[in-house]
Amino acid sequence: MLVLAHISDLHLDGTKRATERAERVRHLLWGLPGRVDALLVTGDIADHGTETEYEEAARILGLRDPATPFPVLTCPGNHDSRAAYRKALLGEPVDVGPVNSVQVFDGAAVLMCDSSVPGSDEGELAEETYAWIEATLDELDGAVPALLALHHPPVALHHPLPDAYQLRRPQALAALLKRRSEIAGIITGHAHTPAATTFAGRPLVVGPGVTWTLRLPWEGEGAADRDAPPGFAFHVLDDEGRLTSHFRVAM
Repeated sequence: MLVLAHISDLHLDGTKRATERAERVRHLLWGLPGRVDALLVTGDIADHGTETEYEEAARILGLRDPATPFPVLTCPGNHDSRAAYRKALLGEPVDVGPVNSVQVFDGAAVLMCDSSVPGSDEGELAEETYAWIEATLDELDGAVPALLALHHPPVALHHPLPDAYQLRRPQALAALLKRRSEIAGIITGHAHTPAATTFAGRPLVVGPGVTWTLRLPWEGEGAADRDAPPGFAFHVLDDEGRLTSHFRVAM
């Protein structure tokens, strides 16, 4: 059984408000009395994509701290900048290609996929990323269920703001899922609202935002509810390959 804590859309911008909200979630997750296997962060970690913002993110997420209680898995969002992300967050050489990575656990794998499109708020998985997913799953040889993590949902969530900036070419992702039965589900961010649906017959879970919560059209005017507490989730992938999600807020 794999247990993931999940946060998304921190939008760290150097302000006291953004830092406090991210640190509030960190304090709660780092203080959990029970075990989680990893923390998954699905993009828009920085608000402007600057190295300073990623340096703060690295500190808050404990990426340089050997006492961090679990692996921290990240993928970029539309507010992130690949070069600064690699250099200041990951401590890797500067490169502007897609930032893709995999974490293999005992009995499961998580593929962090870069759906960012430089210069655009829309998302797309590049052909290079699709090839990387296929090659990574081939190496795993179908031995374990896998989760795909990316920033942009590939379906409409029934709000005009996130629905204007969905994942492009969702049919390509649907075709991948049809070919790869070992993919147990998809985890995304971007929409700033906890949501659960299906895509191409697989579970699709959208994580809540840390910085603010999306106000749905029937909840009132103004898209951003900045007074709602930061949200996060727990995802459980059980030994039968079934994905279960629980949503929480950090008061």
